[in-house]
Order: sequence, then structure tokens, then C-alpha cells
Amino acid sequence: MVHAIRIHAQGGPEEMKWEPVELDDPGAGELLIRHLAVGLNYIDVYHRTGLYPVPGLPAVIGMEGCGEVLAVGDGVTGFKTGDRVAYANPIGSYAEERLITAERVVRVPEGIAANTAAAMMLQGMTVRYLLNVTCKVGPDTTMLFHAAAGGVGLIACQWAKYLGATIIGTVGSEEKASLAKAHGCTHTINYRSEDFVARVRELTDGKGVDVVYDSIGKDTFPGSLDCLRPLGLWVSFGNASGAIKGFDIGLLSKKGSLFATRPTLFTYTAKREDLVDSANDLFDLVNRGIVKISVNQTYPLRDAAQAHRDLEGRKTTGSTVMIP
Repeated sequence: MVHAIRIHAQGGPEEMKWEPVELDDPGAGELLIRHLAVGLNYIDVYHRTGLYPVPGLPAVIGMEGCGEVLAVGDGVTGFKTGDRVAYANPIGSYAEERLITAERVVRVPEGIAANTAAAMMLQGMTVRYLLNVTCKVGPDTTMLFHAAAGGVGLIACQWAKYLGATIIGTVGSEEKASLAKAHGCTHTINYRSEDFVARVRELTDGKGVDVVYDSIGKDTFPGSLDCLRPLGLWVSFGNASGAIKGFDIGLLSKKGSLFATRPTLFTYTAKREDLVDSANDLFDLVNRGIVKISVNQTYPLRDAAQAHRDLEGRKTTGSTVMIP
């Protein structure tokens, strides 16, 4: 018998209950892992509230974790008891132990701590596909990244700087502006006191940016489109302020023959080889010190409800982990 955070109904943080659950032995193709640390991500809020569906109720939520292999199921190769592993899918990480398909797990290299691994998989691999695949960012790229001081944002600032891009980041306070700049952001815009569209136009001499990375949703739409140059790309990869309703595709032509995409990490890493390549690229940059993972908040896993309140209240910066 182990403990996990489960929801029996969808709604606010109060729906998250710390309770005992039973686990079977690993089946064919599965691993049993004991979590060392669990990552906190905004997609967990979407699963809790029902914005994104869960497989069924009651449900153990959470998408990301790092743990130690306790047992290996039939047919599994490449893993053994005692290996440190990490993952960013499937759902079910808010637990002391869990069963997981071995195909969705990667080994954690030496030199990367469990807290770091738990905080970097979903956010770091998200940045990897955003900057390397969805839009190939390089020295000629000028980009706008919303929530630049968040977990994904701080990784993106460092990675984009490494690639040579000019980075404009939106933040909610001067403290967060300083944090984003310390991680490589070229210019910051405090959206609470500045008009981010006007400021982007000013910073780009009226030209607009090549790409906007937008995980905010309702509050930054359609302003994000107004920040783009003609033929620019809007990458909508989250809905922290709420979902965008009634999107009119005609806006893309009116605002400069723009491109738009709504990607997910799970599509970009659906194949095992893509997952491994993505994780290895991330591990390489972290081990070389090019990308540093800022774990700025730590909570006991049993206090996941408070972690959610702080995340939704924009009280967190960088990455957050929970310890079983």
C-alpha cells in the first residue's frame, strides 16, 4: 500500500486528496518505480479542473517524475532494478510509487540530481521542440516569450540565448524581470504596467517578431498576433489564463498572412526514438551547464493542493517539485 494524490471530482485544489492506493506487480512492458521527486506543471491544473480530460475518476494526476526502478516486468529491456529514470508522460506521477510503461521512460545520467530531473523533463523537452522543431530558432530570430520567468520560460531564455536569438519576455513584476534577464532574456516587458504589443513594436522598430510563444491563452489573445511580423508564427502551447474561445482563422490573413500552431509535447515525443533524442539533447545542455534548471519551490507531495494554489496565483518562479 502506498499513498497518492487523487481527485474524485474535477474542480479546485480542494478536490486533491492524499490517500492510500494499491499497486499490482508490473505487467509485461512495465516498470514499478518509487518516486524521488515529482514535477509540477500547469497541465496538472488543466487535468484537475477538467479543461483537459483524465482517463477516468478517481484519478492520480501529474505528468512528470523522477524515480528508482523497484521491479521490471516481462519483456522489458534496457532497464534494471535500481536504475534512476525520469519521464514526462503518462499521467499518474502524484504518487509515492507507480507503474509505468517502460517505453515512456528514460534513464537519468550521472550528475543530474533527482529534483532537477523531475523539474526538467516536461518543461525542458517542451522548450526543445519549441525552439528546435516547431520553429528553428537561431541568431537571426527575434522572439516573444510570454511568462519568461516561469519554469518553461527560464529554460527557454537560456536555450534561446545559446542559439543566438533576441528574446523579448513578458513578466508580471520587476523581480521576475530581473530573473528572466539573469537567464538570458534580452528585453523584458512587465505586462502589469506596460502594453506588451506597443512595447514589442517599439523594441523591433515597428517590424514585429518572427515568432510568439504563448502559454497564457485568453489574456494574451489576440495581442500576440499583433506582435508578429507579416508571415510570422504564433505558437499557442498553453492556456494559463483560460482557453481562447471562438478563434477566427480569418484573423491570420488580416494581420499579415500569419501562421499558427497548437503543439503538444506528447505529439512531438510520441515515437520512442523522438523521446530519447529529445531527452538526450536536454540532458546534454544541462550537463554542460548551458541550461540550468531553477528549482525555486519545493513542497511535500501531500501538500500538492497548496502547490497548485501558488502556481495558479502566479506566486512561483522557475520550476517546482514535490517530494513524496
